[in-house]
Amino acid sequence: MTAFLGTPSALGMSEDARFGLSRVVTLPGPFALDGGAVLAAVDIAYETYGTLNAERSNAVLICHALTGDHHVASDHPRTGKPGWWTRMVGPGQPVDPARHFIVCANVLGSCMGSSGPASVDPATGRPYAMRFPVITLRDMARAQALLMDHLGVRVLLAVVGGSMGGMQVLEWAATYPDRVRSAVVIASAARHSAQNIAFHEVGRQAIMADPNWREGEYYGPGDVPPTAGLAVARMAAHITYLSEAGLTEKFGRRLQARETKSFGFDADFQVESYLRHQGISFTDRFDANSYLYITRAMDYFDLAEEHGGRLANAFAGSATRFCLVSFDSDWLYPTSESRAIVHALNAAGAAASFVELSSPFGHDAFLLDVPELNRVVDGFLRAVAA
Repeated sequence: MTAFLGTPSALGMSEDARFGLSRVVTLPGPFALDGGAVLAAVDIAYETYGTLNAERSNAVLICHALTGDHHVASDHPRTGKPGWWTRMVGPGQPVDPARHFIVCANVLGSCMGSSGPASVDPATGRPYAMRFPVITLRDMARAQALLMDHLGVRVLLAVVGGSMGGMQVLEWAATYPDRVRSAVVIASAARHSAQNIAFHEVGRQAIMADPNWREGEYYGPGDVPPTAGLAVARMAAHITYLSEAGLTEKFGRRLQARETKSFGFDADFQVESYLRHQGISFTDRFDANSYLYITRAMDYFDLAEEHGGRLANAFAGSATRFCLVSFDSDWLYPTSESRAIVHALNAAGAAASFVELSSPFGHDAFLLDVPELNRVVDGFLRAVAA
């Protein structure tokens, strides 16, 4: 399928129809990847909200995190749940379709419509599975740039993202400095630490240890995907998204409602039941091979290494305005990671503002109800637009 080219109003769409337009576009190749492989073409699934103005100056790109997708502010077609960032994107929110032309694209390598391991390899007529080439976060940004070209957007008012989304924002600012007026990086880092890589490896090993994984070949009729391994991977990762204080407040050591302890493999503690639910529900909407590819892309990410080993080099001469936000309870990407980026921006002479917010929610705070985050982002975007 191909996406619309132009604005919804130019196509005679109603005011209501401009919110949450979902499309898949096939972008012709060849598309060269950092790893040396070449894709003949690239499918990108995306949603748009609002209208591109006559000056084409109000476009905002939202970059999603590891387990996110392009359904940023509209109901998910598989789960029926609201979009993953309705607290930030939507009418009256900091990123507002009344003021902005909002684009959110499913990343390259994912499983919600963009090219990835489950896509059909044109050379064989079968799903790529583990024959899909290795990808990087810079590859994801390049694919998004092609989408922006397709939509007629040369310069973005802002690129906004949290976690892995924030890493993509940094890639955009470093790779396309002349196309990004402002960059909002939330709860993120310029590279993965050894601890980050270690947690991802636990998840990958859980998937590959599932007998249903079968070296990634589980897309055939009647095949059962490795849901058990994927669920464990999600459980392990989800622990890193939370804080000890948040878990203690929400669950403590409270037991499930039953008369006696099971002393077996049932979920005795409420926190066990919560994690199991998180794992099982995740398998309804995500592909195990995509999880392997995207976590690996995050682990490879090292913006300084891409620019001669010095992070400031990535932003040399940049006219982009940066806003960085961290959370005091985030131990996955702690405030020290954001400060390192700010120091590099200062060394490069780039305009940067930074704030650490207080929240009990850990890394997931950027997705949850933190009103101060909205005030920071809203104020920053309004200043940039002005």
